[in-house]
Formats: sequence, structure tokens, C-alpha cells
Amino acid sequence: MTLALLASCGASAQAQSSSVSIYGSIDQYFNHMSSSSGAKLNTLQDGKDLRSRLGFRGVEDLGGGLQAKFLLEMGLSANSGASADSTRAFDRQSWVGLAHAQYGELRLGRQNSAPFTKGDYTDFTARTLGSIINNFGVPARFDNDLAYMSPRWAGLQIEGHFAQQQASASGTQVSTPIVQLAADYLNGPTRVGYAGLVAKAPQNAALNANVFYHYTYANHDYGQGKLYAAYVRSNNVAATANGNNAGSVLSNVGGVVSWTSTSVNRTFDIVQLSADYKVSPVLRVGALWGRIHDSSGAGQNASGGAIGAYYSLSKRTTLSALYETMKNDPNAGFRPAGSAGLSPNFTGSDVNGRTLKGFQFGVLHRF
Repeated sequence: MTLALLASCGASAQAQSSSVSIYGSIDQYFNHMSSSSGAKLNTLQDGKDLRSRLGFRGVEDLGGGLQAKFLLEMGLSANSGASADSTRAFDRQSWVGLAHAQYGELRLGRQNSAPFTKGDYTDFTARTLGSIINNFGVPARFDNDLAYMSPRWAGLQIEGHFAQQQASASGTQVSTPIVQLAADYLNGPTRVGYAGLVAKAPQNAALNANVFYHYTYANHDYGQGKLYAAYVRSNNVAATANGNNAGSVLSNVGGVVSWTSTSVNRTFDIVQLSADYKVSPVLRVGALWGRIHDSSGAGQNASGGAIGAYYSLSKRTTLSALYETMKNDPNAGFRPAGSAGLSPNFTGSDVNGRTLKGFQFGVLHRF
């Protein structure tokens, strides 16, 4: 398919048209959270639903149905004006590609992961703040990524990625491959799919176990809203000073990874159910419930839920309110996360074995 895509430019490769656009979002919200330890947070934060960002995208018509495309996207912290990642100019995405309506799309560079891009199919929050699956963590994006996205054939679209990451093993830098596969099937109001990845342990790693993240989802549009069901099976969680389950083995945002956490030998199953309802053309409400189960028997289980409302002031501006709660079993230490990580957030004894509750009110503007 790739050879056919490249060959299709042929003698008609003369560019006919091109365009470059600027886009982005500003997402600010007030966050009130409490822990059963007695600790409380009252903060202004960024990224409840759609992390603040600035992006540039372009497309050029090469003729014969072939297009050249690029995307550069950086994350921002609107409450401070700082970049989300001071070590990168475009931390969210930076890729170039070729696309053809008949043969699909080929991309090269830093890209969002296949599980990450399926967030809209997960629950009423689009897998952001309030989502139990999001609290567990989702591998978000990787460097050096070669990806292919097929056209949609009879409702089915497939996707594949191969990326080499630089990993730290026994004091040396070595490469570790990350393979991703996804399939999405859409039939009228019903959608089902799978997106997953496997990251091979680096040579001479302290722990010789692959990291995996397998995500399946289904949703149905019943006219006034959607019903959602999702399931994740993964070992990509680790203890840090912030909590018993506050980190990950494979970096959730790409870059350097390591295999030093014994958590790589522990598998978790996450089940989540959700629904939303359109009260009016501008008002949508929703709810979800989910549970994280530690299948190793170590008791690092958690469960919780959320209810929320979204009011569209315009096509670009949305007000939202959310209430969520999550109960950690005595050995568990999961904590909430939004489209951006919460900062500040609860840590240590305010997380491990605690019940966390929160209320947020925010405004999101897209441009």
C-alpha cells in the first residue's frame, strides 16, 4: 500500500494547492479536592477536558489524490503561561506524512498513541478528568514513530505504529521498540474497537518483562446521547513518592523509559461503564462508574465514579462542571488526572488507601 501511495503521485505530482492553519485551545478550571486524610486543595488549573495547546497543521495537494501533511503541536499551562514541557518546543506532536484517500495515510515523527486517540469513545468525559481509566493512566505519545492509518473499509479502519524509544538499562542508553495496533469498526450508531501496544524490555534491563496496554471499547448512540463500555488490561503502573500507583513503567508521554519497577510483573484489569444525555442542543449531562482490579492479589484495587454537565455557549466555548470520587483500597494509591496532570495534586499519605473527592468548574475555548 505504501508503494502504491508513493507511486500515485506519478507525472501529476505538481502541487495544486496548499494551506497552513493555526489552532489551539485554552482550558482553565477551578479545582476543589479533598482526601479522607483531611487534606484539601483549592486551585486554578489547566487542562480539565482539553489541555491548553497551540498547533500548526498544513496540507499540500500533490496531484493524483496524494497529499503531503504535517502537524506541530505544543502544550501550554494557561494559568501560568509556561510551556507544558520545557525540554521540547512541540511536546505533543511533530510529524510529517503522505495521505491518499484510496490507500491511507503514512506518518513519521512524534505522534499520539493509538489508545490515546480513542479517548472520545471511552466515556462521557472523553476519558479526561473523572474517568477511572484516565486515573490509571494512558500511554499518550512516542518519539520516532512510524504509523499507518488505513481508509475505512466497510466500516472498518486499521492502524499500526512502530517506534524506537531510548531506554535506560544498567546505566546505558539502549533502544526499545514499541508496537501499536488498532482496529475501529463503525456501523451506524454503534462503534466497537481495540487499541493496544506492547513495549519490549530493553536489553540488559533489570526486569525482563514487556509492558503492555490493551484497550477495548464499545459505544452506542441512542439518539439523545451515548452508552459506553470500556475495558483495559495493563501492567503499565508503578509506585512513586506520590503514591503506590502514581507512576508508570513506560513513560506516558514518550521519551526516556526504564524497566526498574517490580510493578511490571503486576497486571491490572479496569472496567468502566458510562452514559450521557442531551438535555437540549446546548446542554449535555453524563455519569460513569469504574473499577481497577489488581489481578496479582496484592490488593491495589480502586473504584469510583463521576457525574458532569457541559453547556455550550457557542461552537467554540464550553462551560463544564464535574463531581468525582475514587476510593483506594488500603494498598492502592491512584489519584485523579485530567487532560493535563493535576498540579498541585495529592501525594503520599493523602493518596495511599484514601478516598479522594473533587468538584471542578471550568471554561474551555477552542480556536
